[in-house]
Amino acid sequence: MFRRCRDILLGIAVGGLAAAALIFAGSADGAGEWARLLPFSQQNLMIMRQARSIIEMYYVDGGEPTDEEKLFFGSMKGMISAVDDPYTRYVEPEQLREESLEMEGEYGGLGMYIGARDGKLLVISPIEDTPADRAGIKPLDEIVKVDDKVVVGMDQNDVVKLLRGAPDTKVTVWLRRTGEDELLSFELNREIINIKTVRIEMIDDVAYIKLNNFHHKTSAELADAISEAESKNSSGIVLDMRNNPGGLLNVAVDVASQFLDGGLVVSIKGRVNRFDDSLYATDGIATRLPVVVLINEGSASASEIVAGAIQDRKRGPLVGKKSYGKGSVQSLFNLPDNAGMYVTIARYTTPSGKIIDHKGLIPDYTIDGGPTAERSDDKQLQKALGVMRNVVLSPE
Repeated sequence: MFRRCRDILLGIAVGGLAAAALIFAGSADGAGEWARLLPFSQQNLMIMRQARSIIEMYYVDGGEPTDEEKLFFGSMKGMISAVDDPYTRYVEPEQLREESLEMEGEYGGLGMYIGARDGKLLVISPIEDTPADRAGIKPLDEIVKVDDKVVVGMDQNDVVKLLRGAPDTKVTVWLRRTGEDELLSFELNREIINIKTVRIEMIDDVAYIKLNNFHHKTSAELADAISEAESKNSSGIVLDMRNNPGGLLNVAVDVASQFLDGGLVVSIKGRVNRFDDSLYATDGIATRLPVVVLINEGSASASEIVAGAIQDRKRGPLVGKKSYGKGSVQSLFNLPDNAGMYVTIARYTTPSGKIIDHKGLIPDYTIDGGPTAERSDDKQLQKALGVMRNVVLSPE
């Protein structure tokens, strides 16, 4: 059905007024069939045809044949953006291929995740030990300009294209940061970003596990880290999900399963009943080590699912700052031309029924700060270690 609709629409786009005359001259039954197949009314399709003709005839830099693919992609982006949801978006074929590679854990660029909120393009989080992270870019920084191009109001995918580029090339990013009067300028050198999603180190007798993303390899890497912690007789785990922008929903459930021995992880409620679901942790694989979770304003989506489940199920306390508040589920719908649509199909709630979308999670212990190179200077981490030793391990 979709392919037929698309072919009809493109046929009208190139068919001109003669085709339109045939549409309007058809029988009532035929007109009804057309109306059911076409994505817009006949009048609106004619207006689109007129707009294209005006561009081809009068646009000052025209003269060459109009790039139909470019116009079509622009039309799709405009239509989908009209639903006014920053997470529902159209992705061109090339961009979709790049995002698929990113989910495999390697891509080129600056090393930061961005997202739209309240009409602004914000940094959700920098990725640890990448150009963005080393330069000091922070969650909730607003991207205003890339090199000499003002990007306010631009499509998110187009801004991503400006930020990415060949390795060892430079790009200047201008950011607006809360509390700063002037724009901040960062000249960054692009790199191949290799994402290792899990890292572990021992801090005295406590295992510190940094979880950076929720990609295909994350669950297996976390299982290895927990096994290492157990082999070193760790007394507990501090799970750091600060600046973790999330990722794959099924991976979030797999990660939660390594701390929760069965039981509800997250509930999902959509407009279409078949998307409603309750996802449960796998029985029998969870570690028994005590856990404290670190979150901040850069913790979003899948990291909020895991943190919310651990908090609600009384498995461990949360330490840090209120999380980002991205509590919706997107599904990728592949289109016949290898493009795709990410559509928000549902919103999720924590096991106790808390709504996270636009609200975020409130830590049990709130403390300012952020990740630092020196562990002793990281106030949030030191607080988490203190909670582990003085509250979790010694409740009296």
